[in-house]
Amino acid sequence: MRGMLPARSVGAYTVSDDPARLDLRAIHTYLQRSYWSPGIPFEIVVRAVRGSLCIGAYDGDGAQVGFARFISDHATFCYVSDVYVLEEHRGRGLSKALMGLAMDHPMLQGLRRWSLVTADAHGLYRQFGFVPVAQPQRHMERLNRDIYLAAKGEGPA
Repeated sequence: MRGMLPARSVGAYTVSDDPARLDLRAIHTYLQRSYWSPGIPFEIVVRAVRGSLCIGAYDGDGAQVGFARFISDHATFCYVSDVYVLEEHRGRGLSKALMGLAMDHPMLQGLRRWSLVTADAHGLYRQFGFVPVAQPQRHMERLNRDIYLAAKGEGPA
């Protein structure tokens, strides 16, 4: 399946929802060193990408420099995940472009709820209408933070 929306230019960069452009090795390299998925196995990244709507950011040579993953039933809900831009490419509007393409995406229209978790990008998401959870007492989670490290014998079980 090719992307549903035309690729967008952001200066010398391109943002696209075309799954054929995604560099799974590059995505894995970043995610396994991220604070939210340390040690994530390549096979898990492949499964996650295949089950999600993904948008990539690419430099002028076509190398992937950013990524965002949107987990949705395409009717009621979307969870924003794995958003990143490589350090040397930050400050050029790429994270805004990734989110902007998602907000315009035909598969993500008319959803009742969008959700995400972030440690440090609140300002970015506020620009797209995200606010702190209104009733946190209603929200629950089951989180195994060290699951990938434990599977490798590197962290707590």
